[in-house]
Amino acid sequence: MTDTATQLTRPQIALPVRGEPYERVSADVRDSLSQVSTATACAKLHSIGIRQSFISGPRPLSPGQRMVGSAITLQFMPQREDLGSSAGQEYAERHTALWKVLEEVQPGDVLVVQAYGSTHSGCMGDILTSYLKSQGGVGLVVDGCIRDSGRIRELDLPVWSTGTTPHYASQSDLFPWAYDVPVAVGGALCLPGDLVIADDDGAVIVPQAAAMEVATAAHDHEEWEVFSRERLAEGARLSDYYPLTQDSREEYEAWRSVQS
Repeated sequence: MTDTATQLTRPQIALPVRGEPYERVSADVRDSLSQVSTATACAKLHSIGIRQSFISGPRPLSPGQRMVGSAITLQFMPQREDLGSSAGQEYAERHTALWKVLEEVQPGDVLVVQAYGSTHSGCMGDILTSYLKSQGGVGLVVDGCIRDSGRIRELDLPVWSTGTTPHYASQSDLFPWAYDVPVAVGGALCLPGDLVIADDDGAVIVPQAAAMEVATAAHDHEEWEVFSRERLAEGARLSDYYPLTQDSREEYEAWRSVQS
């Protein structure tokens, strides 16, 4: 047997890959989206030509939670036998992108994880999730599963995932490979630094460059919906107030001036 063949029989731990440096949005930009629903954000993104913003699959671990934050990304990739081994792999994870990305978390970050909708890899457990929160992370979105779900609920950190599993992160066919890189999550592209909004309807990616435009349009949209609900509750005709017509828009503007 050649030396090369011998080396290939001894699995090596793949070194984590890190993407290019990126800028996070300011706290003011995050705050501008703090009250915007995913439904409104999705609609406003669609109106400016961004149609694939919804992360299909992940659901809230605890109903009623909501979060807005700046995406920091983690990419799982398929395992390969010459890169990592099943023996002691849980301990080898400390040398992977999974540990590295958590050490890069800043206040206001949301960890977004590409995991191909895997039903077996428990991408995050309670200890790592607790560390994410202690670093100032405001949420977690996983296109795959988590483990230790009961303890994670007790942490009161908003989490969206496709399910739960007893497995640890690489106890399946995936391995934490890269961080601070573009990731594909539930059919949506997420770049490091994009904004993530999540609520009971799911999670949505807001491109960083579009954040303020979406925020401005969303605030107006949600405000006139409040007005429309009031009028409809009073018995007004649906087609006159949803969406607003030219006449009802003028009525809304008058209503709005009184409110402020």
